[in-house]
Amino acid sequence: MARSRTKINREFELDITDLLHDGRGVGRLDGKAVFVTGALPGETVRVKQTGRNRNFDEGETIEVLKASPDRVQPRCPHFGVCAGCVLQHLDQDKQIAAKQHVLEENLARIGHVQPGRMLEPLVDAAWGYRRKGRFSVRFVEKKDRIVIGFRELNPRFVAELGECHTILPELGMRIPELAAVVESLDAKRSIPQIEFIAGDGPVALVFRHLEPLGDADVDRLREFAKSSGFAVLLQPGGVDSVQPLWPEQLALEFPIPAFDLSLAFRPLDFIQVNAGLNQKMIARALELLDPQPADRVLDLFCGLGNFTLPLARRAGQVVGVEGDAGLIARARENAVRNGLANVEFHAADLAKDLASEPWMKLGFDKLLIDPPRAGAAEVLAQLPLKDIRRIVYVSCHPGSLARDAGFLVTERGYRLVAAGAMDMFPQTAHVESIALFEK
Repeated sequence: MARSRTKINREFELDITDLLHDGRGVGRLDGKAVFVTGALPGETVRVKQTGRNRNFDEGETIEVLKASPDRVQPRCPHFGVCAGCVLQHLDQDKQIAAKQHVLEENLARIGHVQPGRMLEPLVDAAWGYRRKGRFSVRFVEKKDRIVIGFRELNPRFVAELGECHTILPELGMRIPELAAVVESLDAKRSIPQIEFIAGDGPVALVFRHLEPLGDADVDRLREFAKSSGFAVLLQPGGVDSVQPLWPEQLALEFPIPAFDLSLAFRPLDFIQVNAGLNQKMIARALELLDPQPADRVLDLFCGLGNFTLPLARRAGQVVGVEGDAGLIARARENAVRNGLANVEFHAADLAKDLASEPWMKLGFDKLLIDPPRAGAAEVLAQLPLKDIRRIVYVSCHPGSLARDAGFLVTERGYRLVAAGAMDMFPQTAHVESIALFEK
């Protein structure tokens, strides 16, 4: 059920007993659950009610009357307005513990399964980690200036950011420079977003523009690229319309040193946002899957080959499948540039009927799967799992993982051997996790 935005304007004191999956505190008033922004378990807070729902009410913290010992001072001055991070007020160790709890609770409540053991959570740098994202850009007539940032907690508005401590610091501390250059453009009203991405080289900025840019604007952006050190690209249309402005030739890549690999990508491609955590995640996935020279391994939702190519360093044969044909093309190129001949890639919509796909008939010993938020229900229901002894499931949504875990255990004869959270997005409520299933 969608959240209600009914304005109530009632204030009350509330004891907070739990933390919701989205980072809000949970308390009860007259037996009814209340979800409170900015509150932590163990606290007593004064709440302003902001919404009413049949099953719960919503509110925001206006005063902390008794603070949790786990409460810390948020680093970012935009905390509480910007929706990019909602857990900055919670101690870092407690953040990952809360995410581990969300994972366990989802597995039990949705999947009705319990792992044989909980894996030690994976963590890396808590700040300055984000190497991919999208800024919203708005020209606000009332303020007569450009606003650049992420959505506010009230998603109708864009938070005007002066800094962001989760983004790579070479960009996160320079957001006002971006706003200034957009404000200098004649076409400033027709730029809705700027995407950023970084590998080994400079941060690349993709300026989406809804109208053609005049020569003066192009010159301003080119000079900005030269003076700032950012790579600037223009996007007048769809994803295939992106073209480098400066430098005129741009090669983007990131390394996976433990497997002697380097993956090339394009500016709008999906890559894992946290480079350090990604290295640890790949290592854990291969440790759990334990690919052997005699194994044929299937990697579903393989993207650029983030897991596929490391697997090919260990397994006899690897097959990667992905719905995005552009990513598959880059994955094939990455296999060639890394000298891997024991891997093949196929483009297929993994939510559709796969009976005619040739790779479905190959037979596999092990499976790695890294689906989007919706999970993998459709493809798991079709896969010939009879001979697949081991499955490693990498998840970006604990609810869909729990649902799919229930299917694998109840319907397909697997046991959930281990599971654990991974802090891909510190300071946010986003829960990344990994699970191991065996026959």
